[in-house]
This record gives sequence, C-alpha cells and structure tokens, in this order.
Amino acid sequence: MMLSAALRKIQDQYWLARFGRQAGLVPPVALMHDGPQSYKEFKRNGTEFLRYYIELAGLQPDEHMLDVGSGIGRKTLPLVNYLSERGSYDGLELVKSGVDWCVQKYSNYPHFKFHLIDVYNELYNPQGKYRATEYRFPFADEQFDFVVLNSVFTHMIAQEIENYLREVARVLRTGGRCLISFFLLNGESLRLVEQNQSPIALPHQIGPARVFSPEKPEAAIGFDEDYVTGLYQQVGLEIRNPIYYGWWCGRGEYLSCQDLIVAFKRAS
Repeated sequence: MMLSAALRKIQDQYWLARFGRQAGLVPPVALMHDGPQSYKEFKRNGTEFLRYYIELAGLQPDEHMLDVGSGIGRKTLPLVNYLSERGSYDGLELVKSGVDWCVQKYSNYPHFKFHLIDVYNELYNPQGKYRATEYRFPFADEQFDFVVLNSVFTHMIAQEIENYLREVARVLRTGGRCLISFFLLNGESLRLVEQNQSPIALPHQIGPARVFSPEKPEAAIGFDEDYVTGLYQQVGLEIRNPIYYGWWCGRGEYLSCQDLIVAFKRAS
C-alpha cells in the first residue's frame, strides 16, 4: 500500500507538471466532483473537449461562450489559451465548491466569469431553491455564440431538459451553435443495453427515458433519440451534422464517452 501511494504521488506530480504555467488552475483531486479524480484525466478530458468545440462546433477565439454545468473548470482551463479578450466565457454551476474555486483561481482572467445557480438536483444540490423545469438562465436573449452542456442532460428528467433546451435556444444568437451530450436510446444502444453490454445500465423505463434507478433517476438517464431530435426542432435548433455517438453503451465505434449533438439556431 505504501508503494502504491508513493507511485500515485509521483504520477500526480508528473501530470500536474504537464499543465505548466496553468497548474494553478488545476484543483486538488479531492475537489474534482465533475468527473474522474485524477490529474491525468483532468488534462485529457479538457484537451479532448477543446478539440470538439473547435472542430465540431467551430468555436472562434472572439466568440461569447456559455458553459452550463461548468463544474470545477475541467473543460474551462484549455480555453484560457484559446478565447481572446474579445471573447468571453460564462459558466453556470450548482455545486458551490466548484464555483468558489473557479471564481478565485480565474480572477486574473476577467473575461471568464462563473455563476452559482440555486437549482434543485437530488444528487448535486438537494437544497436548491428553484426547479429546473422553470429556471431561466440569468442572461439576455441572443447573448451567446456558443452554448455547451457536458454531462448535464444525463442527470435531468424530461421536463427539465425541455425547459433547459428552450433556454439554450433563447440565449443563442441566430446562427449560434450548441454542443450537448446525451445517452441516446436508439436501435443500437438499446440492443447493447438489453444484452448487458453497456457499462451504464438503464433498465427502467420512465416516459421517453430509461434510468438506472427509478428512485434516483438523476443518477443516470438516457432519452429516446427521436424524442430528443423532436425537441430540437420544437425550439428552433437545427441538427445539421451527424450525431457523434459515444462508447457509453458498449458500441465499438465512437467519438467520445457520451453521444454529442451539435445544432444551430435557426432564424425566427
């Protein structure tokens, strides 16, 4: 055990050093509530999603970006060297420790702002004041060029994502883009789930969704793909690119862990 702890410490020091001058923006492992608790995975995940933001959604350095579910900056840190001061980043997060950390550590980057939202979630904010079914993002209409939600709709029920998707469309400028991750239920993923090939079990049906636990549906939730694409159409978001499917269900060909949808806001 002592050797394992020593090796873990060496590995942590190695990966923390890989962040270079940005190491001060990396939280202690114990504070990483929004994903794998390791410096290696923190760096890998951030690098991965910066690539998706640019290559899949066309994010430009001077654009205005909203990150709903910004966590503790896992996917924020790589943007420091990409978004210019003519651009901006706003993060919404309901876990106070994540917001407090980011507000303090990003104080030298005034175009990066973090906002604590008091929205109820049984897993992450059980004392939340507002319901996600009614919550309005604290921003003006058509304020952002790009909106991202990573691993947010995999922890929200149907009525909540319906409201949040309307809010995404509201705050996006015409022609603006959004990148949102899901566990999408279609022929392939359902077959793998039923065959117990999926690392994420979703055995219980609730309306257009399947969940890991009916008592705590927010633990992991997947939605019927046709239901999701129909919601996009209803709120004025157009899916032009193919859906980028993930490995979450055990499929052999994939891009990331979760399924990624890139969509554009249509003109009214």
